[in-house]
Order: sequence, then structure tokens, then C-alpha cells
Amino acid sequence: MKKTIQRGAVTLLFIVIASFFGYNYLIYGGERDIATETVDYFITAKRITSEFTSDVQLSNKKYLEKAVAISGQITTINDKEIILNNTIICNLQNSDPSLKKNIVVTIKGRIVGYDDLLEELKLDQCLIIKKEIK
Repeated sequence: MKKTIQRGAVTLLFIVIASFFGYNYLIYGGERDIATETVDYFITAKRITSEFTSDVQLSNKKYLEKAVAISGQITTINDKEIILNNTIICNLQNSDPSLKKNIVVTIKGRIVGYDDLLEELKLDQCLIIKKEIK
């Protein structure tokens, strides 16, 4: 009887510990710091948009969840969101008041998805790595 209680207590303790670590992994394990990661691809906004337009599945395999640097012209600015070439939506980590429409920038971010209905590519954790003011 005593061994059964000990086994039950050890099993319960194991379940509690495994649940704790599993919960922490799910909540905090997926966070990435794109600013410190190396860029997987340097590409222009036109090129990546044409790749996604022509073959979404292949482009998803190539770019999804990767850190990329994309160069393009700012067409819309909304606080912490900029849109490049009317098709690439970038959610910035920090707002940058020096950004203006029609300037060319290179952003670094993580591709999180492509909306084939609206033909929009979405990035998060973006930061400006180069501004080309004319």
C-alpha cells in the first residue's frame, strides 16, 4: 500500500513539473528577437511580391517565419505600421517620426503570412535598417 502511494505521488509530481515546463514553453518559447537574427534573404518589394503572386505555396516554404530584409518605397504610414509598394504591411517594433511617404527604405522583419485575396504580404517585428532620402 505504501509503495502505491509513493508511485502515485511521484507520478503526480512528474505531471505537475511537465505541465509547468510545457506551459512555459508554449507561452514564452516561441518569442524571437528578429533584431539580433541574421537576415536569410535580401530582396526588393517588387520581387518578393511577384514570387508570392506567382506561387504562394513555394514562397511560403521559402520565406515564412524567416528574417528578411526588403527594400521598397513607403506608400502608407500609420504610427507603428508602414506599407511598402502598396503590398507589404510591416508592423514596426517602434514608431519612427522621421519616416515619410515616398522614401525608399530597407526593413528587416519576419514574414508571418500572405493574403492571396488582397495580395498583401505581412511582416512583424520590423525595424528600419536603411533609409534612402531623396
